[in-house]
Amino acid sequence: MIKNRSDYLFNLIAPLYGLFYKPQKKHYARIIEDISDKLDLTAFETVLDVGCGTGALCSVLNEKSLTVTGIDPAENMLNIARNKLENKAIRFIKANVVEGLPFESNSFDISLASYVAHGLQPEERRRMYAEMSRVSRVKVIIYDYNQNRSLPITIAEWLEGGDYFRFIQYAKYEMENCEFELRDCFSEVEVINAGPRTAWYICTPN
Repeated sequence: MIKNRSDYLFNLIAPLYGLFYKPQKKHYARIIEDISDKLDLTAFETVLDVGCGTGALCSVLNEKSLTVTGIDPAENMLNIARNKLENKAIRFIKANVVEGLPFESNSFDISLASYVAHGLQPEERRRMYAEMSRVSRVKVIIYDYNQNRSLPITIAEWLEGGDYFRFIQYAKYEMENCEFELRDCFSEVEVINAGPRTAWYICTPN
């Protein structure tokens, strides 16, 4: 989500991402079901998906009767999401969380960001955590990598040039110690492993 380079890249590869829409939906549906005994998303009413891409996670949440808003800085990603008939009830908005979210404080019960954090630089992540905390009443969920690396992911993330290696080492620590404008972002951070190399970082907004 670094504005110029990343927005251009994700607009360019949006059609490729669109090819994986259905497998992504199945993946998200399975993960949400697997962790439901620890965090039942159907207990909430409103949700914001930060960096929603082509809308696969939004679609799953919508099918679970949540009122869903998805944001992404890449217009081509959003166009794919909007063009899915199943997503007509979902609000998709072009926005970049690093630049600030166009919502009032406490606008949503929860906010989620899936595989966004590791691609940002530390200062950008801090802004993302702070903004997600600001607009969320109950929980902020960061779904991303844990510390268990694999060779293919290591190579892919090295080529992508994000901050994957630092993120997986310090993710929980930086969320627990996030401060923005003299205010702590979160009062509590719980980590639930969602797979061999992924985790749900479940944060309580301050």
